[in-house]
Amino acid sequence: MSYDPRLHPQIVQVFEAMKAAGVQRVESLTPEMARHQHRRLARARVEPEIELGLVETFAIDAPGRRIPVRIYHPPGFEEAGPLPVLFYFHGGGHVIGDLDTHDQAVRALAKKAHCIAISVDYRKGPENPFPGAVEDCYFATKYFVDRAERYGIDADRVAVGGDSAGGNLATVVALMARDDGGPKIAFQLLIYPVVDYRGGYPSYKEYGKGFGILEEETVDYFRRGYLADLAQLEDWRVSPILASSFEGLPPAIIQLAELDVLHDEGILYAEKLREAGVPVEVKEYKGQIHAFYTFTHMVDDAHRAQDDSAAALRKAFGTA
Repeated sequence: MSYDPRLHPQIVQVFEAMKAAGVQRVESLTPEMARHQHRRLARARVEPEIELGLVETFAIDAPGRRIPVRIYHPPGFEEAGPLPVLFYFHGGGHVIGDLDTHDQAVRALAKKAHCIAISVDYRKGPENPFPGAVEDCYFATKYFVDRAERYGIDADRVAVGGDSAGGNLATVVALMARDDGGPKIAFQLLIYPVVDYRGGYPSYKEYGKGFGILEEETVDYFRRGYLADLAQLEDWRVSPILASSFEGLPPAIIQLAELDVLHDEGILYAEKLREAGVPVEVKEYKGQIHAFYTFTHMVDDAHRAQDDSAAALRKAFGTA
């Protein structure tokens, strides 16, 4: 099989490994089958264990439900006093993904940024469609900030972040926190975020077929899994690029894969933030595809991107 010459050689190796492992296109599977495949692939990654001070997994009580979370404490947290916190929302199109599929990446961020990281396993479609994920992420963020002293959190240094669908949720939580009077968010870590679920950008045509994990058909699969009604695409909590204002949002880093259907909406979102006076840094990784951030077992740029994330967090937290 021939590959586009713009693809990084290590991504070609990823494609070949996925083919050898019998990985199927997500859009050809039921949600449950897709989740199982995603978990299986995450478990198959052989990487050195990232040592932390403490990792705890439990669930918090919310109205009518419980929200699973995992808290990562960096080494030496016991002597560090209150630490900054990153609320991390995993990717997976609001349909797949969980605490385990993104465990390694969140571990790395907690250690490299020397912060507490809280991963939130929000409700997913189609069983629990929009706005379930939004409600869970915002509730969890408020829950822990309201109990900052109990969890060793510095409530003045709070960041939200995530990849893909998780980046979407991070942008929405930041907007909600601004409009609802808190909690105060200091920084946004947005990794190839979905900010306009309507699609239709030039990058959809350019990279919508043959560039790996997320193709145009895959986005449509997730879109229809997440939303009970496609009219909800016009809701800013689904497509945050439609928010009426971006003023007063926290500074952000937007990390983009060059060969990604979501590339252009990320660029446009950065422009909208800048126009509103929000400091934003954009980093693009040449030859990379959607989801590369979690491929640290095979892709050097995944390590570089995580280092860039951690550096941005340390700068925002005043610990650089």
